[in-house]
Amino acid sequence: MIDSKKGFLFLSALFTCILPGCFPSYKAQTSGYKTSFQISDSIPDYSDLKYWAAHPWKKDPSDSIPLPLRNIPIDTSVDVFFIHPTTLTDPKLNGRIWNASINDADLNAKTDYTSILYQASVFNGNCRVFAPRYRQAHIFSFFTTDTTKSKDALNLAYRDVETAFAYYLKNYNNGRPIIIASHSQGTVHAAMLLKKYFEQTNLQTQLVAAYIVGLPVAKNLFQYIEVCKTPTETGCINSWRTFRTGYLPTYVQNEKSKAIVTNPLSWTTTDSLISRMNNDGSVLYKFNKRYLHTNSAQIHGNVLWTNRPKFFFGIFLKTKNYHAGDYNLFYYSIRKNIKERIEAYHHLTNTR
Repeated sequence: MIDSKKGFLFLSALFTCILPGCFPSYKAQTSGYKTSFQISDSIPDYSDLKYWAAHPWKKDPSDSIPLPLRNIPIDTSVDVFFIHPTTLTDPKLNGRIWNASINDADLNAKTDYTSILYQASVFNGNCRVFAPRYRQAHIFSFFTTDTTKSKDALNLAYRDVETAFAYYLKNYNNGRPIIIASHSQGTVHAAMLLKKYFEQTNLQTQLVAAYIVGLPVAKNLFQYIEVCKTPTETGCINSWRTFRTGYLPTYVQNEKSKAIVTNPLSWTTTDSLISRMNNDGSVLYKFNKRYLHTNSAQIHGNVLWTNRPKFFFGIFLKTKNYHAGDYNLFYYSIRKNIKERIEAYHHLTNTR
């Protein structure tokens, strides 16, 4: 379904100073989590808000809005169901721990103050944000040769995600339009959700769009859900993974399927180079600072290419894999496009 899981070892690299995951700052938040998560392990109960990393009925990092955007009115007429990426990455656990404990206070704090703050928050200008905690598979699951244990770990993670989504549909949705969004491991699960719950079902009419990012999604996976080709198309899928211009890892070169690739500056699928001057802003290590014109975007085969991001100390950025910045490098553009697609959806469905 999702190509090149073996290549995920390389995708795990965080590039320096782009996300707070590079730093231990989230550890300052863990004391409060330890009070809430006292049981060493359990099955998530999605009627309990503590099993949601983001939920509109509680205050959480997804509520954060970068300072330059705080005066813009908020319209939450749509829901986003966001599936966070792998944050269980400790190499000491390779082959020992295949799935996270749902009650791991340190890991939950790490998830919330990296992915939920810096990725899920992009949707909060126009959406109620729902992001479940789930027993995510360890990153080792993506490059181990033990395919049985890898499959079992990912299946367990997906079961939690599906349970959370079913609970959301039954208790919170009430016919509201939906965006499905994800990054990295979350995209594996998001693609399965879209296939099972949306393709050729009544729910498909509620799909505003999907932003399933960070791992390749095969073009032939969906027969009845289209790839987004314009900035205002609805009911369709956006996907990309970001590398420095000229860099094409061996595992990408060996991919046999064509992947969905969206340009997150033009919101088209053409191979036109979109200048960094068209990039309205990135959110990097300082959440409240707007980094203007950091990088360009151009589709090249199965990936998105960009220049080395231009920001203070960016010249020292050595990695060519910008996986950790798939959302953040294009944060303002994504936020703007979410609004555009929602407006187009409401116009098309006459739901305003």
